Amino acid sequence: MNGSHRLPALRIIDTHCHLDIEQFDADREEVLARARKHGVTDLVIPAVTADRWDGLLTLCRGDAGLHAALGLHPVYLEQHHETDLEKLPDAIAASRPVAVGEIGLDFALRELDRQRQVALLERQLEIAEGFELPVILHVRKAHDDIIRLLKKRSLPGGTVHAFNGSLQQAESYIAMGFKLGFGGMLTFERSNRLRRLAKALPASSLVLETDAPDLTVASHQGQRNSPEYLPEVLAALAEVRGETPEAVASFTTANARDVFNL
Repeated sequence: MNGSHRLPALRIIDTHCHLDIEQFDADREEVLARARKHGVTDLVIPAVTADRWDGLLTLCRGDAGLHAALGLHPVYLEQHHETDLEKLPDAIAASRPVAVGEIGLDFALRELDRQRQVALLERQLEIAEGFELPVILHVRKAHDDIIRLLKKRSLPGGTVHAFNGSLQQAESYIAMGFKLGFGGMLTFERSNRLRRLAKALPASSLVLETDAPDLTVASHQGQRNSPEYLPEVLAALAEVRGETPEAVASFTTANARDVFNL
């Protein structure tokens, strides 16, 4: 193998990527091939609605490096049915996903009924606890509320996707076994508060993510995000922490494997 075709030295994991949705229908295989070429060995793919579970599971069954999570996302509250919650335990038992997700609370969108969101989350946390599965959390303007709910449960941790809370909130999550996800926003120089947070947190609490096709990196602003851009998140995290990309790749990959039992 000549030098121009060397395997990437860094092996990294995208802990939050919606590769199953329609924005990738035209070129999903090519996107995945480019991501792998850039060292992204594994991707965790969280569901957002029940009608996507089957397609997501089929996608993940076709590739050992793709890992499914099943759940009902708070932003799609109006698309969820009571029967979806009833089907979730059976779907988990049949498919053995790596996590329950993407679940959580979004209090930034005022049109979403807060009580319904909380009820939906509580049911899914109960299901995750029953299966001893980690959870993938979507949290906007609701960290304290979610932390209170998590403290009532005995869960094997999980990830807080696109974490942007306080250091104190981060410490509460970490104490409960959670890892904190950092993605494309970290690559923007204006993200001063987020960069300070990424620098201050312990290495053992950090994981990389893209949230593709959303929340893209600075170099592709206004475009579809992609798991192939994860090395740019890695580079930004290494820069703000003053550590080598190799070191950051090593600990974030170990953290991802640990929390999702990969």
